[in-house]
Amino acid sequence: MEVDVLRRRLLSVLFALTVTALAFAPSIARAAPVKLTPGDFRLAEGAYSPVIAKLDALLKVTSVPAVLDSANRDAITGSGCKPGATNQVAAFCWESGDNATADWYPQGITSTADAYGNGQYEGRTAMFASWYYAGSGANKGVRVSFVDYADPAAPKYRHVLLVEPYTNASGQPDFRAVGVHAGGVFAYGYYLYVADTWGGFRAFDLRHIWQVATGDKDKIGRQSDGSYHAHDYAYALPQAQKFTASTTNGVAALRYSAASLDRTSTPDSVVVPEYGADGAGTRVVRFPIDYTDRKFSESADGYTHATEAYRVGIKSMQGATAIDGKFYASASAGSGARGSLYTFTATSGPTRHASALPIGNEDLSYRGPRNQLWTLTEYPGKRFVVAVDPKKF
Repeated sequence: MEVDVLRRRLLSVLFALTVTALAFAPSIARAAPVKLTPGDFRLAEGAYSPVIAKLDALLKVTSVPAVLDSANRDAITGSGCKPGATNQVAAFCWESGDNATADWYPQGITSTADAYGNGQYEGRTAMFASWYYAGSGANKGVRVSFVDYADPAAPKYRHVLLVEPYTNASGQPDFRAVGVHAGGVFAYGYYLYVADTWGGFRAFDLRHIWQVATGDKDKIGRQSDGSYHAHDYAYALPQAQKFTASTTNGVAALRYSAASLDRTSTPDSVVVPEYGADGAGTRVVRFPIDYTDRKFSESADGYTHATEAYRVGIKSMQGATAIDGKFYASASAGSGARGSLYTFTATSGPTRHASALPIGNEDLSYRGPRNQLWTLTEYPGKRFVVAVDPKKF
């Protein structure tokens, strides 16, 4: 009897040690991703908004450099911003009001390295971050932070409101807020693409940034005096097109939870991860995109069909991208635990790098010219924008 008791106690200790080791292991390999039929996932291009030209004639059209030059907020770096990510190479934090607000939540991230291969847009180096509105009253939609990143030690930024142009009941050109979650964004040429959870993508034209009237947080669009407002933001960026998602052959609709550009693939491509709280059946899908017109590449049937698709089963996947054929996916663990970074290929992984990212991590974006894999975090009081070295995972 004493031997049996001792054996049971030893087995119990060994089991506890094994569980502890797994919980704190820096990397844990899982079953290889399941290949799906990529052609079952598709996008359909919608028409370019004719209202943009009409509003161009009524409003002052400005540029990305002008918005960056007008930055009215100072980001925080150095000792005042400590994300503590594994293999961290760069970081900044929002100023105190943006860090603490419960009205807006940061979600997506991209940079001018996505827009153009040389890393700049019209000679400027910048980051872009999307925030969705979670405050009271009318839904203010989505704002995007234009971050002047010419000096990584002292970034400055300004928020710009995303708007959807339309013709109002009086026949006047107008615009309204864009009510999407904006879980992922990527710049490509003069387009800023925003993930629309169940809709696919919305494309915003950076050549048509409008300077609008300010002074009232409740006003949006055309007012009775002919002025245009954007919830007290000085600039509005218009939606130009939609790329509507669908599936074929009975495949379940894809949840466009985030998005990233892959400039290391041939041709360039867009990686879409799917969020699922339990991870069951979550997928990662790749779509081709055309550098000549900055739009998704169409097949003969008029649709853009995916070129790769996998079932990866990653719980709470928030972002994904690919670098030279290797996929990277971020996964959150709620407001009380650090996030993980997963790596996998078409034939191996996913491998979990536990607690590699800060609490509340979201979208991913690869800044190729600097070999920086960027993410950002969402919870008030714990908001970081941070880059890690992907080659070390």
